[in-house]
Amino acid sequence: MTVLHTLLAILAASLWGFTFVAIKVGLGEFPPLLFAALRFVVVAFPAVFFVPRTGIAWRWIVAVGLAMGVFQFGLLYIGMEIGMPASLSSLVVQSQALFTLLFSTWILHDVPRRQQWLGLGLAIAGMGAIALSRSGHASILGLLLVLGSAAAWAVGNICIKLAKVTNGFRLLVWMAVIPPLPLLGLSGLLESGQWLALRSLTPLGVGTILYTGLISSLLCFGFWAYLVQHYSPSRVAPFSLLVPIFGMAFSVVLLGDSLSQWELAGSLLVFVGLCCTIMTPTRAPQVAEPTSE
Repeated sequence: MTVLHTLLAILAASLWGFTFVAIKVGLGEFPPLLFAALRFVVVAFPAVFFVPRTGIAWRWIVAVGLAMGVFQFGLLYIGMEIGMPASLSSLVVQSQALFTLLFSTWILHDVPRRQQWLGLGLAIAGMGAIALSRSGHASILGLLLVLGSAAAWAVGNICIKLAKVTNGFRLLVWMAVIPPLPLLGLSGLLESGQWLALRSLTPLGVGTILYTGLISSLLCFGFWAYLVQHYSPSRVAPFSLLVPIFGMAFSVVLLGDSLSQWELAGSLLVFVGLCCTIMTPTRAPQVAEPTSE
């Protein structure tokens, strides 16, 4: 990768990492399901009027919209609302790579490599350490919800694979029309204070909606799609490991998050597990033939 494209990948990872700070701040302004719905309203409109739906079947738009919109962000926002720190959330939600590995094995019959199984084992051990640390807190439910969010993200990844889309950005824009109505319906059933939050909109609240919708979703995903189109996904994917690093750093510095020794140890195991999973070579390296030089 060129220096410019490397910097672009790092920029996207840092902006995604900051998203968890924006979400935590936004949850102080809006009920979680309403907040998630507003995020997707900003993503979808008016973008759908400028981005064609060419080559994407509605069944996949609905499937990805439900998995990666309603369930992924609905569970993530609720989990963070009830006590899951932004720092840990930025790491735990990246376990989507591990769930994707398991679902690919089951549904796509894509047999994992030995290094990927090792990564899965390390990450599970790390999640266990984090859960053990939080077992005495109400936020253990938050941890389970964020893990559910990661699983929903993985389901969305499998749907994208089965859909065989050639333009991920188009799918992102069009799938964003699906989550607002279900999320608003669930918000009406399960939450309160929606009208008060909307009537008393603050610049901070508006900023969190615009950041999570325009910057985190549209701009960063656009950067990522551009890089994947120019390079092998195996070259680009490792940069996603920077997202939890930036997320945890921003959360500690800006939100004052603190992690126990068990959480730090568990986070390290999860991160190493993700490294093993994401950075596994797609094929065995070839042995170089001897030369005459």
